[in-house]
Amino acid sequence: MENIAIKITGVSKQYRLGSIGAGTLQADLQSFIAKKLGKEDPNEKIGAKKPANRRFYALDDINLTIRRGERVGIIGSNGAGKSTLLKLLCRITAPTKGEIDIWGRVTSMLEVGTGFHTEMTGRENIYLNGSILGMTRSEIDEQLDDIIAFSEVGEFIDTPVKRYSSGMFVKLAFAVAAFLKSEIMIMDEVLAVGDMAFQQKCLARMRQAAELEGRTVLYVSHNMDTIRRLCERCIVLRQGKIIYDGETENAIAAYMEQNLNENTVDIDLKVKERAAKLSDNGVTLTRIVLDGKVQPVYESGEKMKLRLTLDISQPVSDAAVRLTLCTRADQGLASAWSAHFPLLSAGEKELKLALPMDTLAKGVFFVSIGVYRFDEIGRPVALDHITGAFRIEVTGQPLWNINAHGYMKLPEIEIN
Repeated sequence: MENIAIKITGVSKQYRLGSIGAGTLQADLQSFIAKKLGKEDPNEKIGAKKPANRRFYALDDINLTIRRGERVGIIGSNGAGKSTLLKLLCRITAPTKGEIDIWGRVTSMLEVGTGFHTEMTGRENIYLNGSILGMTRSEIDEQLDDIIAFSEVGEFIDTPVKRYSSGMFVKLAFAVAAFLKSEIMIMDEVLAVGDMAFQQKCLARMRQAAELEGRTVLYVSHNMDTIRRLCERCIVLRQGKIIYDGETENAIAAYMEQNLNENTVDIDLKVKERAAKLSDNGVTLTRIVLDGKVQPVYESGEKMKLRLTLDISQPVSDAAVRLTLCTRADQGLASAWSAHFPLLSAGEKELKLALPMDTLAKGVFFVSIGVYRFDEIGRPVALDHITGAFRIEVTGQPLWNINAHGYMKLPEIEIN
């Protein structure tokens, strides 16, 4: 047991769906007494249906062992149970069933502002967090300069944190979690708030904490590139259950495939997830049909023919479609652009597209698709974009080794 940092045994977390509480203590007491006496709830709206006492398992029978010094990624779709698992590990909430054993102190960063008092200065919050971890003032003093330097907010360290920007807040919060003495670091995807350079510095710091200091790192993210660069092991959650636990590249492939139907050639794009910022740009991808296919399987050299349906609420000028091919592990391979459309008029429009497949080696590929317009200096601006909209398989070339030769076949070398 001496090498184990976290052991989770048969853990489930259940929530009750529906409204809880009437808003005041008096109303809650009235409802409780009426229920016990078998009478009508005096606070229930006239004509309202009685809510079903439904229960929902955010986590269902989780068994997991994490060893000291491991860098473990946790990935899954929204609602898969990632944040619930972290909250259980941080003792924010308790499991409905099962046991969680933790050896060592835990620092966490689950939401921007967690563990910080907004009226206190950055320096005071460092001492507050250290005290919560059980550190003495002298132990915090030893780490103080490193925390301030890493956070890049030295000029504002004696300013109340309520005046910090979200980026400054995240920088200081991460620096506190990374440098105060603890055996386990738990990080949710709050690093996305910071700038790119700081994200790189955070990833390097977490890797150093695990490799050189023997600390255990748990990291949740939807960014597969950061998961790939940081984590040596990855766990995939789906509907509260672990569907994969193992090597990172295989975990990413399992995550990418979990919501795709391998035999689907008529794809409803309206139900696919989009980024929030793309929610209302006048163009919506609604449907893709792979022409002439019963299954999405192609021979090398064959053309992938698509019929793409768009719902256009307002005319768009100078637009184009982009297809991007990625591997199972979400590594981008190449993108292809259509010719520019001078004008896409309002209404439903079907575009017929064709992409030659003669450069692809044997393998399984994920296709992302987007519609873009071009601004006055020629930069593409996304109107709608879906990552991993569908998957295809390319057959043939049994002697081609993608590990040795890559996924793409280049043209023949010219000899002069």
